[in-house]
Amino acid sequence: MPKNVVTIGGGTGTFAVLTALKNFDFNLSAVVSMCDDGGSTGKLRDDYGVLPPGDIRRSLIALSAASRSLRRLFDYRFENGSLDGHNFGNLFLTALEKTEGSFHQAVLTVSQLLNVKGRVIPVTLSNVRLFAELEDGKIISGESNIDIPKHNPKLKIKKVFIKPSAHPNRHALEAIKEANLIIIGPGDLYTSIIPNFLVRGIAKAIRHSRARKVLICNLMTKNGETNGYSATDFLEAAESYLGKDTIDYILVNSKKPGSVRLKRYAEENCEPVILPKDYKSKLSKAVVFRADVLTKSGLIRHDPKKLARQILNLL
Repeated sequence: MPKNVVTIGGGTGTFAVLTALKNFDFNLSAVVSMCDDGGSTGKLRDDYGVLPPGDIRRSLIALSAASRSLRRLFDYRFENGSLDGHNFGNLFLTALEKTEGSFHQAVLTVSQLLNVKGRVIPVTLSNVRLFAELEDGKIISGESNIDIPKHNPKLKIKKVFIKPSAHPNRHALEAIKEANLIIIGPGDLYTSIIPNFLVRGIAKAIRHSRARKVLICNLMTKNGETNGYSATDFLEAAESYLGKDTIDYILVNSKKPGSVRLKRYAEENCEPVILPKDYKSKLSKAVVFRADVLTKSGLIRHDPKKLARQILNLL
């Protein structure tokens, strides 16, 4: 019988994991954050009062077995005119939400159209906004303002929260309850991963699930969000919302990117996420796996095939 695998996150990190797993014989469910409010998604939320389509669209494309042309269409972004900056897939999901009467039905319709191998599940169908409290007490409103900081990026994030309180999508709760493996991340810690835990009942469901839980650690820190974070800092931050000793495994990249690739990131105050030498003293339960999961060239990203090999070892 196929194993039930659930991913939790949003953005490009989730795209890599879903791409890695979609061709295996799993019952795959992607639980996706619903706090995005930047770019095309933000404009559509403001203009039409719809739920954020961007991260959902990326996950649908990642799991799609449709033609390359159709996948490219849903990822197409207009570059001028009145639609400048808008993404076709976002517009399509917005129109469907209006014509079908619900975002849930819109996602199901696009899933059929794109021949999605698995399920893409919004973590909530409530319309919420993300906020961050910085260490100096200042409150930052909106996921996009946290993601691309206009404040002093050296200030650490003390906590994040959502308003209003959000009801969980029952399909997300069911997927988590029935999971054999729950994969958390990779992705922006405070804007893509942790927002899922802020939805009422989601953290509790993950904590009480009998599934194995693995945190795939980010390859690089992010300016204004995880400056100076080590792998154990990522784990500690996640468990501050999930509950201590919730995560069973943490996967950390073992291969350092070359200096040429790192140069661009250094200019943005980003650096490789490392496993500190004293990591064992900071872990009470989680087992650390170190492996080369890095792409060979270009942007510093997780290699889907390498990720798949490591994930398969946990099943």
